[in-house]
Amino acid sequence: MGSILKNRWQQGYRTISFPDSITMPERFRGKPALHPEKCVEGCHSCRAVCPTGAISEKPLQLDLGKCLFCQECVLACPEGAIEYTQDYRMAVRRRENLYLKGEELQLAEALNQKMQQLFGRSLKLREVCAGSCNGCDLELQALNNVVFDLSRFGIQFVASPRHADGLVITGPVTQNMKLALQKTYEAVPDPKIVIAVGACAIQGGPFEGSPEVLNGASSVVPVDLYIPGCPPHPLTLLDGFLRLLGKMDSIHRTV
Repeated sequence: MGSILKNRWQQGYRTISFPDSITMPERFRGKPALHPEKCVEGCHSCRAVCPTGAISEKPLQLDLGKCLFCQECVLACPEGAIEYTQDYRMAVRRRENLYLKGEELQLAEALNQKMQQLFGRSLKLREVCAGSCNGCDLELQALNNVVFDLSRFGIQFVASPRHADGLVITGPVTQNMKLALQKTYEAVPDPKIVIAVGACAIQGGPFEGSPEVLNGASSVVPVDLYIPGCPPHPLTLLDGFLRLLGKMDSIHRTV
């Protein structure tokens, strides 16, 4: 027991000071940056290798809702027209805002004042895995560890939709999960919010168009926040949650 306490003491304070002092690892693939001026006429290499058809040309545009962050487009482009940045902030309120045309992205704005008053201090979320590979679910689970400590912001996951203020949905929503998702949504008391996490929940991911999936959460329930990624980093998730609650400007810098 003594060795355990000693080891914990040597580890020190592990919780990050969000949003301050965030340094992402070099290999981190954050929000892509597009450089249309570098595109070569007639070169379709990036579009040809994209597994989900997230890239379009004339002008160069990337759909973050479909992007798997696989880096195939970056490796295929001979001129470096697409690159990944260290920016983890990518959550938006509307699906159309995920169409990236350069480096700028219209990040999620806060809920209206009434909803902020209801959920700003205490937000309970029920997570629904609607056919995901569990990648997004693992990142959501990571929010509860000592590093990210989601509960310090008043946000917690609960077991029952009847105790929740909203849903967090992962996966492309399979046919087998459609009814379960509908019933879970109906069980959450009004007013409620819905958050789609990951490429699958936003647009179906690599399964889009399959007869076994419904191409994302918005095909079944209304979505209030879209968080892209495959899977999104815990900081991307945390940033999205706090922007939705209008807490980014009010967070004490020492939390």
